[in-house]
Amino acid sequence: MKADRLLSILLLLQTHERVSHVELAERLEVSVRTIYRDVEALSGAGVPVWTERGRSGGVRLLPGYRTDVTGLTNDEARALFVLAAEGTHDALGLGEAIRSALRKVMAALPAPHRGDAERTRRRILVDPVRWMQSSGTASDTDLAQLQHAVFTDRRLRLTYRSGDARRPRTYVVDPYGLVSKAGIWYLVADRDGEPRLFRADRVVAAAVTDEPVRHRPGQDLGTVWSLLRERFESLPDGIRVHCRVRRAQLEIFQRLFSSSLVAPPEPVDDDWSRAELAFRELPDVRGLLSLGACVEVLDPPEARAELTAVAGELAELYGARAGST
Repeated sequence: MKADRLLSILLLLQTHERVSHVELAERLEVSVRTIYRDVEALSGAGVPVWTERGRSGGVRLLPGYRTDVTGLTNDEARALFVLAAEGTHDALGLGEAIRSALRKVMAALPAPHRGDAERTRRRILVDPVRWMQSSGTASDTDLAQLQHAVFTDRRLRLTYRSGDARRPRTYVVDPYGLVSKAGIWYLVADRDGEPRLFRADRVVAAAVTDEPVRHRPGQDLGTVWSLLRERFESLPDGIRVHCRVRRAQLEIFQRLFSSSLVAPPEPVDDDWSRAELAFRELPDVRGLLSLGACVEVLDPPEARAELTAVAGELAELYGARAGST
């Protein structure tokens, strides 16, 4: 594995001006002493690499030194072609860029690996969007604004509609970056110095300001996202819903609400099964209306009241239109 490790060190040094021995050791999961030996091995092999000592020291390559690396393994080549998940790059305006990059990688691959890479491209498809759901993005304009703020390190003025808010609110936030999670885009940002998560499909409007971003010291996208994800996943279930589902629609019910199911549905009789769901917020139960009368909420009462209110609004809307025709 030493040859792979030396190659990894060389690639890291080509993409970073300076990397500390400690960071290299952490990334490659070896000791700092091993990194020192590896750097000496690279130098002995003729790679112009040297070490700077002190607090701001680290490992450097001679400025301008580059090497073309084509020694990809078969599995590495296949992994690159699985990487191009449908929709993710297109949403950022990078769809053609990833396709062009993969064509170049294909041309540079050793001939024995090209067949497997091409078969992987044709036979493996990654679709991150759940069944019967949209891709969870804002408009193209708003997502472009979010991306612009992220890459220019500018503060962002967001008009945003929270899940439980009837009217959108406007905030000035400090973006760290964008995250695509299960087909839904999120903006990771600080609001008033506190980490926050904003769903892109709830952004009503976005405007990049002239003010430079104000990040908290020592924080970046990775650290803030890890914190927010941990907070979200450790939240207690907001509401537990017991319902019954017609057996004929059980398969699609499980597909639509797989992330909310507490346990597999249990049959009650030939026509119905019982299920328990966990939702973060009360308005989330409205999604059950997508299956109409094939799902009946049994409890809690506030969930039944929520669906009754929405059903009443729909009946009033369509009743009024029927009366006007």
